[in-house]
Amino acid sequence: MNLIEELRWRGMIADIMPGTEEQLLKEMTTGYVGFDPTAESLHIGSLVPIILLVHFQKAGHKPIALIGGATGMIGDPTGKSAERNLLDETTLNRNIAGIKSQLEKFLSFDENKPNAAVLVNNYNWFKNISFIDFLRDVGKHITVNYMMAKDSVKKRIEGETGISYTEFAYQLMQGYDFYWLYNNINCKLQFGGSDQWGNMTTGSELIRRKCGGEAFVFTCPLITKADGGKFGKTESGNVWLSADRTTPYLFYQFWLNVSDADAEKWIKIFTFLSKEVINSLINEHQKNPAARTLQKALAKEITTFVHGENEYLKAVETTEKLFANTNASVENLSIEDLENLEGVQKINFSKDKLEAGIDVISFLAESGVFTSKGEARKMLQNGGISINRKKVEDIQMIVQSNLLLHNKYLLVQKGKKNYYLVSSN
Repeated sequence: MNLIEELRWRGMIADIMPGTEEQLLKEMTTGYVGFDPTAESLHIGSLVPIILLVHFQKAGHKPIALIGGATGMIGDPTGKSAERNLLDETTLNRNIAGIKSQLEKFLSFDENKPNAAVLVNNYNWFKNISFIDFLRDVGKHITVNYMMAKDSVKKRIEGETGISYTEFAYQLMQGYDFYWLYNNINCKLQFGGSDQWGNMTTGSELIRRKCGGEAFVFTCPLITKADGGKFGKTESGNVWLSADRTTPYLFYQFWLNVSDADAEKWIKIFTFLSKEVINSLINEHQKNPAARTLQKALAKEITTFVHGENEYLKAVETTEKLFANTNASVENLSIEDLENLEGVQKINFSKDKLEAGIDVISFLAESGVFTSKGEARKMLQNGGISINRKKVEDIQMIVQSNLLLHNKYLLVQKGKKNYYLVSSN
């Protein structure tokens, strides 16, 4: 399979401009993806463009990762119902540095290779362009009619909040990025999420109108959660690529707990396993879904890709200690086991209160497992709390020091995946 054929098989092509596949077959092509620097870390939604860049480089092409230092200052209306907060330069620079360090883990920037990856920041070419120059050299080539026809703009204009000129101009700025890269780095291809199709084609159109050049675009589908929601920085339940924001254990757990349908789709998108291996895993999974073969393979591959093999092995070890022997006595966990459980939040709590005895609702709220007694009570009533692997069925239960493991610890589980190690002192 050539690159486009493989990406189609993996379900990673949504829209593609005519001629794109032919261009990639003809010669080593330079292509870019843009990343929005609104946080210090990329999140799970950014994995698809990252993996596309890796596929692109493995196929012998030259990838460019563009960080939107300039466009990040004004915001993108795509997929948003309201104006986004603008970032100051200090925050923006911190975010760019964080994203740069993450991208360097996935792509080869070895300058000795002809297809070495390149990292660029569009602030570097926008900072010296005056407003008059931009209107004269860029704005006159794209009509307002063309810009207003884009879905991202149309939805905002028709909505209650409207759209500012700042965000309206975003597609011109993104279009100029493509034009600048075309002229300066011979970049002929842009790819990214399907919600960016309008902005991306504006770039290829600007290249055509301004210098008579030919450039190409393809998009990948947006990845949705099981409930149909979009992965994004402002959505609830983000899973980050930074271990400081989402521990490798919780990252691993996310993939391990996806549905069978999602696992079958995502193992093609989020791993580099071959078609033969993936088809074999799917067949094996279908014979015995309870073994969760697909989820385990998916979680292994993507956790190793993002965090490395050691963190993956630690996540597996923690999972086995917490889940594999849930019927075994929790006393079998040593002090070292408890203290080294990765991804388990550690809390200090007064031993005096435990020796005196405290009702379970107050304990859960005062320890910080819950932010309020009301939340704790609701979860207890729904059977979502365990202490030392025993489900709390009596909301009047008194938590006392005789429950302490090794005379020091309580292992509290909230819901399916959230663990807290309460240390008394």
